[in-house]
Amino acid sequence: MELLIRNMNEKYAQEIICWQYEEPYDFYNNELSEESLREFLDNPYFAIMNEQEELIGFYCTGSAAQVPIGHDFNAYSEEYIDIGIGMKPTLTGKGFGTKFFSFIIKNIQQEYATPLRLTVAQFNKRAIFLYEKLGFVKELEFSTPTEFLTMLKNCKSDPF
Repeated sequence: MELLIRNMNEKYAQEIICWQYEEPYDFYNNELSEESLREFLDNPYFAIMNEQEELIGFYCTGSAAQVPIGHDFNAYSEEYIDIGIGMKPTLTGKGFGTKFFSFIIKNIQQEYATPLRLTVAQFNKRAIFLYEKLGFVKELEFSTPTEFLTMLKNCKSDPF
């Protein structure tokens, strides 16, 4: 399956915001509102499409990929490119994550030479397993009260 990156637009953002994940991943569910729409349109979010131009996921970079309260724990004090991802709920847990996230990492690393950082909810063992498989290492834990974990990837530790 070929993957493509498209600039985020209102149509893609609305579709993503309406995605509904099953428990325990319902933590990632959103509600369509002007505020949630602005989040996707006013920040560096990108749509990931398959070769049929169907929306299958997204990624974001910078502060949009950070959990705001993490700053209180100095989770974002070092210079890294923060990345966040999301995959269409009907595609999660089906073994597609490695290809999906590898594609995103490769594209980000072509643009930036800085190491990468992501923040993940600690209950999301499936995602943590994927991130470790792709060379990320656990760095810092903090609670909001949801427990989060930051993970780092040095550009030179690329498993591709």
